[in-house]
Amino acid sequence: MAKIKVDLHDIYNNSKAIDKALLQAFEDAISKKIKEVEIIPGKGSGQLKKKVQRFLQQPEIKKQFHRMENDSKNFGRLFVYFKF
Repeated sequence: MAKIKVDLHDIYNNSKAIDKALLQAFEDAISKKIKEVEIIPGKGSGQLKKKVQRFLQQPEIKKQFHRMENDSKNFGRLFVYFKF
């Protein structure tokens, strides 16, 4: 099973680039019918992870995916699952 991996370490301080990277990952997942997107905001202070979670809670984004999960072994990683 293929998955898309989005590492946000390089663009942590650019809000527009973060939104663009996440939107692109979602578009790719939907168009290619990939069921899993791995988002890596990193461990850090947690601000980037909160930004990603706020992005995922937007109504137009939330209706595109099935569920979101935090990694149980690594809290610096999120998984977003799609249902096709």
